[in-house]
Parts: sequence; C-alpha cells; structure tokens
Amino acid sequence: MRNSVIVCWLWLAAPALAQDRLEEILARIEKLEAENRALRREVDELRNALNARAAEPQPQRLAERLEVQEVRTAELAQVKVQAASRFPVELTGMVLFNLFSNGAYGAGQYPTTAALAPGPRIAGGSFRQSIVGLRFHGPEVAGGGKVSGLFQADFWAGSDSSLNHLFRIRTAMVTTEWKRFSISAGQDKPLISPREPDSLAQVGVSPLTGAGNPWLWQPQLRLEERLPLSPSSGLRLQGALFQTSESRTLVPDNYVSSTAPARPGYQGRFEFWKDGAEERRVEIAAGFHASSSRSAGYAIPSRIFSTDWMIRPWRALELSGLFFNGQNIAPLGALRQGFVFHEGTPRAVRTRGGYAQLAWRPTGRLSFNAFSGQQDDRNADLLPGRIGKNLALGGNIMFRVAPNILVSLESASIRTQYIGSGYRKVMHHDLAVAYLF
Repeated sequence: MRNSVIVCWLWLAAPALAQDRLEEILARIEKLEAENRALRREVDELRNALNARAAEPQPQRLAERLEVQEVRTAELAQVKVQAASRFPVELTGMVLFNLFSNGAYGAGQYPTTAALAPGPRIAGGSFRQSIVGLRFHGPEVAGGGKVSGLFQADFWAGSDSSLNHLFRIRTAMVTTEWKRFSISAGQDKPLISPREPDSLAQVGVSPLTGAGNPWLWQPQLRLEERLPLSPSSGLRLQGALFQTSESRTLVPDNYVSSTAPARPGYQGRFEFWKDGAEERRVEIAAGFHASSSRSAGYAIPSRIFSTDWMIRPWRALELSGLFFNGQNIAPLGALRQGFVFHEGTPRAVRTRGGYAQLAWRPTGRLSFNAFSGQQDDRNADLLPGRIGKNLALGGNIMFRVAPNILVSLESASIRTQYIGSGYRKVMHHDLAVAYLF
C-alpha cells in the first residue's frame, strides 16, 4: 500500500521537476552567450584600434623615430667628420695628464740624460704631452690603390711653464697602398727604428731617447713592397729618402755657420715575418742608413747598420727591440755628438747601442712593461765633457680603467757617463692618466 502511494506521488511531481531543470539549463546557456558577445565586442574594438593606428600616422610615433635618428647621427658625428672633399676624416688622439718627479740630476719633465751638475729636485703636473690627430681615407687611384693618411700634433714645444705650451707637428704621413706595394710621404721616425717601448710618461719625445732609440721625426719619402712566402709568412722590402737634422750635432760656435742644417739620407729595411697559432708572431729586420754631414768644408760620413725584432711566443708575452752599430748617428735623433772637431778637422764618433722591452699582458686591461736601453759612443772619439755612455732602465704598469681611459705608473733610472767626470744618476717617477678619443 505504501509503495503504491510513493509511485503515484512521483508520477504527479515529475513534470514539475523536469520543468525546473530545463529552465536552469536555459539560463546557463543564455549567460554563456552573453559572455561570448562581450568578448567578441572587445576583440573587434582591439582590432579596429590596431588597424586605425597602422593606417593613420601618429605624431608620437614620428617623434620617437626622429629622436632615434638624431641619436644615431650624434654618435656618427662623434667619430667621423667630413672634409670639403667629402671623404671621411676621423678625429683621434688623447688627453694626457702626467704627475712627475725627478731627482737632483734631472731637468725638465722627463730627463733623457742625467745632468753633469746637481740642481733642485723637480716635481709637477702637465698636460703638454696630449696629442691631437686626424686620420683620413681618400679616393681609390689607378690600379686599385687606396689613399690614407694620419696627422698628429702635440703641445710639447715651448717651455715647462703651463702658459707657454706651443702646438707642433709630430708625425704626418700620406700613403697610397696597393695589394703588394705602397708609397708614402710625410714626417715620421727613421725607417731603421720603427718600434719603441710602451710609455705614457715619455711621449713628447720617443721613450729611451738618447739611450738606444733613434727617434727624430723628419720629412721622408718611403717605398715598400710586400712579398708573400706562404699564407703565414712573408717579406717586407722598404726604402726611404730621409732628411737628416744636422743641427742635432753640437759644434763649436765658429763652425755653426758652415754646417749644413739638413742633408739627404738613404735608408733601407728588410723584414721577415711569420704568424703562428694563437696570435704568435715573429718579425726580424735588418736595416741601414747612409748620409754625409757637411761642416767647415768637410763631408763627415754617417753610416748606421741596425737589427730590430718583435717576438711574440704567445698572446700575453712580447719581446721587442733594436740594435745599431756605426758612426755619426746624431742626425737621426740620438746623443748630440755625431762628430767632433780635433785640431780643426771633424771626425765621426763611432757608436753602438739599442734597447729591448719585455711586455706581459695577462688580460686585455692590464699590461706590465720592462725596458732598458743605452747608447755607447767610443770614448777615444770624444772630447772631455762629452757623454761616453747613456743607460736607461725602467718599467711601468698600465691599466685600462675603461675602454678609452688608461692609468700608468712608471719609474726609470738614467745613468750618464761623462768623459773625465764619471757617472751621474737621476731617478724619474711618473703617474699618467690618458683619455683616448
């Protein structure tokens, strides 16, 4: 009886339950459709906005592009200017500050010899070794040759006074280069002395001036031919017509007017080079210089034979240097005693010397350089009071604080032997900060 009642109740309530369930499902479907319509409207609005931005130029976007272009133009202007001939010219050089001190036998910012008599100790600071240069690239010429050049000047001329620094030309060279041949004209070091030690303390003249490094920047005309022997080795054959500076030689006052101020010199250099793995490289060269000084109606020969080298057994270590032997080397930028007068007759001073540098560069930022050089003139050819030997020994540490900022700490000892007076010694210390541009 009870079961019959339950079945009857269910049969009567079923239509009402089905109706409620159906309404709930329909409500959910309608809610989902409303959400879909809202999402579709948002997507359409976003699409229309993107299409409108792409179709219509906006002042803000144009301003952004203009700003980027101006920045790029400014960056190019920092490294390159254009000459009137419309060929690119690069500004190069460095602002160099030196803080230095010398011992009692030292004169000037960086003494090249120890003085014969002591004086006051000198200390100070200077910007006069700063360099300003221009590097330019010219047109192509017949045969596929390319013209390039470099001009450098500094403020070393004048005096040690901070308000009396004069602008002067250091080096200048114009080169036309083909695949295996080049011709250059300008002012540079002697062809037989192409290398020099690394230093930020002695820049106004080449490091080790008067102590084994003939350095004088003089007008010259150069020819060079490059002969490959293999993909990793070759020869460089070089010749130069060089203008000597005869005023470098000290002569008695009564012979000054009869001494020619400059003479033509002839130089040659023959280099063998070879590359190896991991930046290994060897360069060895032999050279010569020939000219004649003219004084008091006499011709005094200048004959120099040289050997220079650069050996890099691996990337971080490098040995370089020069050796020379001959007579009358003063016109190339050495001790100023190329010849002397003895009983009214000039005679050339025989000489030999050179220098060597060992450089260790453990990283791209840090380098250690040790160097030594000397010029040893024949004592028998000299008069009392002249320099028989000048020896320099020094070293420095260079650290690259930033890609274009260098800091260097250097110390050097110069020992000078005077005929009849013995040795004099001076110590030099220098802290240098260089901003390269």
